[in-house]
Amino acid sequence: MATTIKDIANRLGVSISTVSKGLNGASDISEDLRQFVLDTAIEMGYQTKKMKKEENKKLALFIENMNYDTPESFGYDLVLGFRQVALRDHWDVTLYPITPEFQSRNKYDSYLLKNGYSGAFLIGFALQDPWMLQLASCKVPTVLLDNFIERNHYVGSVETDNAEGIDLAVEHLIRLGHRKIAFFNGSPHSMITTKRYDAFITSMESHHIPINPDLVTFGHYVKDSAKYHVPKLLSSGATAIVCCSDSIAEGVIEECTKRGVRVPQDVSVIGFDDLPFAASLTPPLTTVRQDRLDLGKGAYHVLSNLINHVSISRTVLRAQLIERKSTAPLETEAHTA
Repeated sequence: MATTIKDIANRLGVSISTVSKGLNGASDISEDLRQFVLDTAIEMGYQTKKMKKEENKKLALFIENMNYDTPESFGYDLVLGFRQVALRDHWDVTLYPITPEFQSRNKYDSYLLKNGYSGAFLIGFALQDPWMLQLASCKVPTVLLDNFIERNHYVGSVETDNAEGIDLAVEHLIRLGHRKIAFFNGSPHSMITTKRYDAFITSMESHHIPINPDLVTFGHYVKDSAKYHVPKLLSSGATAIVCCSDSIAEGVIEECTKRGVRVPQDVSVIGFDDLPFAASLTPPLTTVRQDRLDLGKGAYHVLSNLINHVSISRTVLRAQLIERKSTAPLETEAHTA
């Protein structure tokens, strides 16, 4: 049986009118009491009348640390795919670019409930973000991209198979004769960074290729990160570099060119994502494709199931290696850093 305002009032030992005021943001009760009412309503699985009405079907899409406003942006197709399928089911999707400061000012569950949202898709969040810490006890259906919350039936995730993607890249380079394979990872404090690092180690070990710690580096998922790390990778003898984003790979190619190191004749470079610009780089970038449109669509389908009380843990999409001209058979191991 659905939870009612009376049920909440009985739990709290307050009047029905007080509960109603708390749920509707009335100004004549204290902020502490209002928050207490919201927290209890969420705990008991209460849905507002707005959330139940077909004409008020609302989902939130929260995005942080990611560009999404142009087709070149990683987040563009994620948002588009999610909105496309949500619209077919008559959901209204509101997009919020947010910051950690916004999260600190607004409790996650309460924000969704008081604004009439039935669920949310979270993109680009870091492990230490305030809302990530709250999701362990969240009771509003929620889907995460490239993150995971254990043992909460209200929270699911969607991602590309990182282990498969990294292994495809490593296997491709090994077939070309490379053994001194460098790994240029993204930002620390990220679940996706950890997964791709673990995938690289596993892939190299499974192919019996020794791992040189000097050929593994952590930067950020941006092009400018390359100038701080490429010299060391080259001086350590890398003949190929697996990059954890196309933006990193773009920077690697530029830094190699500046130093007179030819791509792919001297160093092969592989990216990850297959963003639209990858095919137009010089040389065109070999990369691991994430189908971001399908990731957005997959996130909606996970969220829809969670809303309908089908508890889904992880949805993992296949990765695909796109071979272009930035990789080639090993010719030389002589570099100028």
